[in-house]
Amino acid sequence: MTSIASLVNQQSKPCTEWDGYRCAMQIAPDGTTRLTSRNGNDFTAEFAELAGVLAPALDGRAAVLDGEIVVYNEAGQPEFGMLQERCGRYQTHRASLRRDEPFTDLSVRFLAFDLLQLGEESLLRAPYDERRERLLAVPMPDPYRVAVVRAFTFIELDADRRTTADLLAHVTAAGHEGLVAKHRRAPYTPGKRTDAWLKHPLTQANEVIICGWRPGQGRFTGTVGGLLLGAHDPGSGKLRYIGDVGTGFSDAERSRLHARLEELHRPEPPFADDPPCADVARARWVEPVLVGEVEFRQVTRGSGRLRHTAWRGLRADKTPGEVLAPRPDREPETSSPPDEPAAAGSTRPHGLDEPSRPLGAKITVRAGARQLTLSNLDKPLYPSGFTKGEVIHYYSHIAPLLLPHLAGRPITVIRFPDGVGGEQFFEKNVPRGGPEWLPTVPLPSTSGRSRHGERGEHGEPIEYPLIDELAGLVWAANMAALEIHVPQYTVDPGPPPLRRAPDRLVFDLDPGPETSIVDCCRVAERLQDVLAADGLTAFPKTSGSKGMQLYCSIDTADPAAPSAYAKRLAQRLARETPDRVIAVMSKTQRIGRVLIDWSQNNIAKTTIAPYSLRGRDQPTVSTPIAWDAVHACRHPAQLVFTADDVLGRVAEHGDLLASLGSTRAPLPTD
Repeated sequence: MTSIASLVNQQSKPCTEWDGYRCAMQIAPDGTTRLTSRNGNDFTAEFAELAGVLAPALDGRAAVLDGEIVVYNEAGQPEFGMLQERCGRYQTHRASLRRDEPFTDLSVRFLAFDLLQLGEESLLRAPYDERRERLLAVPMPDPYRVAVVRAFTFIELDADRRTTADLLAHVTAAGHEGLVAKHRRAPYTPGKRTDAWLKHPLTQANEVIICGWRPGQGRFTGTVGGLLLGAHDPGSGKLRYIGDVGTGFSDAERSRLHARLEELHRPEPPFADDPPCADVARARWVEPVLVGEVEFRQVTRGSGRLRHTAWRGLRADKTPGEVLAPRPDREPETSSPPDEPAAAGSTRPHGLDEPSRPLGAKITVRAGARQLTLSNLDKPLYPSGFTKGEVIHYYSHIAPLLLPHLAGRPITVIRFPDGVGGEQFFEKNVPRGGPEWLPTVPLPSTSGRSRHGERGEHGEPIEYPLIDELAGLVWAANMAALEIHVPQYTVDPGPPPLRRAPDRLVFDLDPGPETSIVDCCRVAERLQDVLAADGLTAFPKTSGSKGMQLYCSIDTADPAAPSAYAKRLAQRLARETPDRVIAVMSKTQRIGRVLIDWSQNNIAKTTIAPYSLRGRDQPTVSTPIAWDAVHACRHPAQLVFTADDVLGRVAEHGDLLASLGSTRAPLPTD
């Protein structure tokens, strides 16, 4: 792919690439507005709230604007999945919807990036600079519904003392798809791909043709389990198989796709050449008429298969004839094994400088209602190449699920300022220079250590941070605080501040030498039965490392009671199966056994938070899982989830710990 540095010159102007539907807004002199996709589909009824917005500003003139329709998530980032949810809801209910009925929870915005006609004058032959100037002169009476995409020139960037790498880092942190570099003197050429507009994506995505599907199993029975994908060979034009996708679907989307695909059944695969039999077991074939979009990490050489795919949604604005197979990736330049190519497996944004360059560039971003300054976004924090920018991206997207599990709990973090493998340290106190808006709570030290780490006789108070909003997560991630740990209690901020009684019971299952998380799953099943007999509901999650934890929501007035209860259960299981379970910390006794660590219920202890990253070779995550996954686990790899995996899982399953609080029950006292 062409380097962004070679695109951004005095003859080009990069604009942000948005995560939505390409759309033309056509406004007649009487104000009638029509919204159409690239392939002529009429979007007007579907996005009725956009119709007529610009008419008052045009004073009876006609106009045609080119742009993108987007939906924003809670972090203020355009999210294609939410746009797909809105479109799916419209398709399901359009027979009963009024034409002008809004979707108040999923409002849309039209982002204009070109002006093709104004009044009776066609601007197709005008240079982009002129079209851009005329577009900026059009008043935007309702910027919440229609706005103009921001653009930059090389001269403007240079005047701001910013580099193209800074611009890419800013775009990455803001959650955009990438940049489009446009030649400033080029005309507009409808329906043609030219070098005047060059797309520079930060993540790999491609349109695909749905050619078949696999029925779902387990809880997905009766819906779509996965899709079989095709695309046209750029050379021959033949339709060929390019792989499958099984993640990224919501339950509603699986059901909608099932209904549509059943109507398109055909007996044979539609490809020019039959795909490998092993790849298409249980496949049901369909007419290749539906276009969708997937994210992926790699295109394999030789076979041209997409690897590590995630579904993004149907593309009503594209036709099957437009869908071309992406080019295979370059061979990895290291000796990585075939299943884990070093370059292709990394999600580092294309075009950023390598880590050996001086790191120090700062950018300003908005996180919710806060403005933060971030730095060194392209600095790798994991040996796999996962960067600080990607850490911030993960925490920004997981925030709606993570924040409820942090609410009211004093936070301890583990920081990795030089990345995993370098120096790391626990931090409880808010560091000097912490933001004024960050809520904190002073609590007496339970370890007898002072604010500066020295051991004191009386345990000086610790000023713990409380992270209750997106900006707090971004601030912590910018400090390379990869791991977030929380206690089993919440606090009353006072004054005076007080620790409340514990509301969670936790069992940390830690596999010893010659055991794994598979053995932890067998112990977890036994614990689940014992806890259920005592009236408690257990929720499992992985630790993000080698083991796992079980959580129960409890009521107790005694801070010491959870540890005592957990210890009794751990000792009971150790007595019943001494060859498999241990309840003491002795390293010499742990070979071949799983430690049930009951001590994390102590007031002085913390546990890795749900959805927190871990400081390991890969950006693995402490991930809530279903009991079905625990029962089915027969290999450790089945319960290893990276940041990318988790974002796909939560889009499909939501928060598997969401109902933890609703199962609260009294802690047994016997």
